[in-house]
Amino acid sequence: MKKQFAIIGLDSFGLWVLEELLAVDAEVLIVDKDEQVVSQYRNQVAAAYVADVIKEETIRKIVPPDVDAAIIDLGDRTEVSILVANYLKKMGVKRIVAKAETDEHGEILRLVGVTDVVFPNREAAKRIMPPLLSESMFSYMPISEHLVMAEVKLPAEYAGKTVVDADIRNELGLNVIAVKPGGRGDFVFITPEYRFEEEDRFLVVGSNERVGIVSEEAEDASRGGRMFRHFFRRGE
Repeated sequence: MKKQFAIIGLDSFGLWVLEELLAVDAEVLIVDKDEQVVSQYRNQVAAAYVADVIKEETIRKIVPPDVDAAIIDLGDRTEVSILVANYLKKMGVKRIVAKAETDEHGEILRLVGVTDVVFPNREAAKRIMPPLLSESMFSYMPISEHLVMAEVKLPAEYAGKTVVDADIRNELGLNVIAVKPGGRGDFVFITPEYRFEEEDRFLVVGSNERVGIVSEEAEDASRGGRMFRHFFRRGE
């Protein structure tokens, strides 16, 4: 049985979620007050409604309470998004995802029962900043408040060592998941016998602090290193 989702509001985040759900053939219900936007997807979704969701009765008529998740993105209509989240919570919807515009907005959404509060612009900025500041980090994705996954180069001193000899987990505090040999092509799973090369890129998981320290050690430009240190240590 397909998973069922309701997307309430088709602002930028809502549209991105919709596109991703359609790509995996999920069953999606959409609601927005803009008829033109809704009409673009009417033939691709299970149900499509043009409606203003400010009233509770509208939400109750449109959204089944047993959906796997409801996603709220009403743009800058923060008060309405809070009302909708409250309506969904009262209906018994188990998972509610909502886009927040500010910290205060996010806090209120949590208070009324939203299970997942997202800040798309802020999270995108956090993901792009480390690669912008560092010549030794190429992608960066926070997994939790203190844990990240990143594509990095290791300090040059590890070139020529095998995975076993390098003992990255104990020496650097990182788990190496995969390697992109020579920094080209696709990632492949790493084996204990693999011998590091200077231009290799690695997919690693570790604490925010440890990933920052390792990338800093691999830096060539001192100015970039100082900026990078500031990014990772500003929360201390």
